[in-house]
Amino acid sequence: MQPNFRSPALALALTILAACSQSQPPPAAVPAAPPASQTQGKKELELYRQLLEQKSYELAAPIGAEIVQKFPQSDAAKEVQQTLADITAKAGEDAARRRLERLWSYQASKESGAEQIHASIYSSDVAADARVRLILRRHAEWGQSVYLFGSGKGFECKGLCSLDASFDDKPTKLAAYLPDTGEPAIFIKDDKAFIAKMAAAKVFTVKVTEKGKAPRTLKFEVGGYDASKFPPLKKNK
Repeated sequence: MQPNFRSPALALALTILAACSQSQPPPAAVPAAPPASQTQGKKELELYRQLLEQKSYELAAPIGAEIVQKFPQSDAAKEVQQTLADITAKAGEDAARRRLERLWSYQASKESGAEQIHASIYSSDVAADARVRLILRRHAEWGQSVYLFGSGKGFECKGLCSLDASFDDKPTKLAAYLPDTGEPAIFIKDDKAFIAKMAAAKVFTVKVTEKGKAPRTLKFEVGGYDASKFPPLKKNK
């Protein structure tokens, strides 16, 4: 027997299937990938932002420069370019400040049964054996002293002598004298005034004559001096 394609049940089923197929939503479209300008340098930019918040300019500057160099057309590069010049300048200032701070040495010890603290810096001569140390000393019993400490036979100075010096570009005269102990040193008489002027300066220079040598001018890059690391000491009773 031939199938009855006119069957009411078959016609109903076909109608239902057609309705269901028409009611199903079309497949969702695959979202387009974001343009490269939005994704390039994204991770590096996040790190750059974090370093700026921490004021770590020396670390942030090279990362910002790398973003601009590698992804010049990116949104990240556009954002970085708004601050990079300023951050690079600050990074340079921080590096210079750290270099000056590292020139200073601070030591605490006991001498002759009393507390003592030193702050010292070497002159900027190229040859290590030609350098002279500028030393600030506080001793709980002897008080405060400022002196230059060299090598060899010490310095030329008769009685209370006068040294030509300058703090930055401001010339001055320093009264000085040799110690009775015979050490290769020369002491600055007005230590209090000296420290005050030095703490406000970037460079201190002084002309000295060492025994058996020609006169020369010593240069000290004192701008990194940290007064908090050279505190006053209570005098022994």
